[in-house]
Amino acid sequence: MRPLWKALLAPLIWVAERLGTTQEVHRDPEAQAWVDRDCEALTLYLAWRCPYGMRVKREVTRLGLDIAERDVRLDPEHRRALEAGGGKAQTPCLHIREADGERWLYESAAIIRYLRTRFS
Repeated sequence: MRPLWKALLAPLIWVAERLGTTQEVHRDPEAQAWVDRDCEALTLYLAWRCPYGMRVKREVTRLGLDIAERDVRLDPEHRRALEAGGGKAQTPCLHIREADGERWLYESAAIIRYLRTRFS
C-alpha cells in the first residue's frame, strides 16, 4: 500500500510534470552532439510520480540532456535489471557505463551533482 504522503503529493507531481522545466543550458550544435553521444552511456531508473525522480528529470531537462529512462514500476524487467546491477531497487538511480566498467549512482542529490559536474 502507498504511503498517505505520496497519495497526497500525486496531484502536485502531475501538475509539475505537465508544467515542466525549460532548458537553461544551450550549446552550439557540435557541443550538443558531443553531449548526446556522452549521454548514450547513461540510463536513469525512475519510479513514476516519485518526487526525487522528478527532481532529477527537471535537472536533465534544464541541462538539455537526452538520457534514456527506465520506469521500474511500469516494467518489472527494468526493476530486475536495477536490482541485479545496482544491488537494490531504490530510485532514482543513474546507471553509468564507462570504459573501465559501470557504476550505479543512487540518491537524487548525488545524481544531480554528477550531471552538473559533467555537463555544465
